[in-house]
Amino acid sequence: MRLSILAAALALTFAAPAAAQTAPAPAPVSTAATADVATPEAIVAALYDVISGDAGVARDWGRFRSLFHPTARLMPSGVNREGVGVVRSITPDEYITRSEPLLVGEGFHEREIARRTERFGHIAHVWTTYESLHSLADPQPFARGINSVQLFHDGTRWWILSVYWQGETPAAPIPAEYLPPAN
Repeated sequence: MRLSILAAALALTFAAPAAAQTAPAPAPVSTAATADVATPEAIVAALYDVISGDAGVARDWGRFRSLFHPTARLMPSGVNREGVGVVRSITPDEYITRSEPLLVGEGFHEREIARRTERFGHIAHVWTTYESLHSLADPQPFARGINSVQLFHDGTRWWILSVYWQGETPAAPIPAEYLPPAN
């Protein structure tokens, strides 16, 4: 009995300094449309919808920002010229700054073609396979890949915590289990 009390006291002793060093996250402010953040499926659909549009069509960046928790990150990954895997972590605002000229200038539609969702309590992880087109009239996508989307439910709504993605390449084709079932 004394040993378990000692173990618990030590655990609390070591946990307290770590907790004290962790800065609290900014309090999220929800300005999102209720329908956009009601379910994991809805928030992922809203994400695809808000970044998609024809050339010359402005995106609703206010709506985009409303989907993300204040601590959220977007993380594109791939391989550099030397063949080494790389990842970059950016904020939603950095994504807007870097991506808007391309999205609006060339047109960009990203649509989901398959999904796998795992959920526990207040968290959800969505593997969403996508294809990218410049115009919905394009006969074939110019790119495909997988988005790994981590979500958090605060008791009121879902928030995107992170979107981590990798585009498909000949060396890294999308596995069959992440594609739509064959007809």
